[in-house]
Amino acid sequence: MPRHAFSWPCSRRLTDRVLLPLCCCAIVGCASLPQSWAPAWAPFRDQKKIAREQAAYGTTADQRMSSLAVEAKAAKAGPAHQQAEFTRSLASRVLEEHDPRVRARIVETAAEFDTPAAAAICRGGLEDPEPRVRTAACGAWRQRGGPEAVQMLAARYHADQDLDVRLRALRELGDLQNAAAVPVLARALEDPDPAVQYRAVAALKKVSGRDLGDDVNKWRAWAADPGDADEPWSIAEAFRKLF
Repeated sequence: MPRHAFSWPCSRRLTDRVLLPLCCCAIVGCASLPQSWAPAWAPFRDQKKIAREQAAYGTTADQRMSSLAVEAKAAKAGPAHQQAEFTRSLASRVLEEHDPRVRARIVETAAEFDTPAAAAICRGGLEDPEPRVRTAACGAWRQRGGPEAVQMLAARYHADQDLDVRLRALRELGDLQNAAAVPVLARALEDPDPAVQYRAVAALKKVSGRDLGDDVNKWRAWAADPGDADEPWSIAEAFRKLF
């Protein structure tokens, strides 16, 4: 039989097994190739694409938060004038930022600095239109502490329409462990929402150092006359209640 009689089946098998897959890859693009087949210049292409997107649309929220963390670390390690300059830049940045996640992170970052601009950012955070940012501001004031923190958190508890923000304000008031918060927490015991009452009780336990249980009426009686209460809660008592 002539030699060329066997060449067509072999050529057809070669087309099916080799050339056809390669043609498919050419049609769908390199993205469908296994990672091991990716060309060495792919990472550089991706970096160029990211650079073009940043130039056209700006940095992403995650990128801005990552950059913020790096800048904050450098500022905290620097002298006072560098910290003041950094927090002033944060004040401008928070006004321009459209993503509430980034604004919340800016407020949390400002809480770490003791500058006038940082305090202004934390005050403004309590008035932000997004509950997420106001919640972060409550945590920032607990971190800052002091008499102003009690005033800011008390005002936010009374004024806010979002339940989660109000509960966060009460929790932070308890964590401050400042006796000035007792009148605010006592009024919270009269709130019709059981969740608010429960959070107020938990906060009063921290502020007062006493454990009258979870009975709201007992805490109302204590708040009415704190000097006529049971003995302070002790560690030994806490262990007895565990068994």
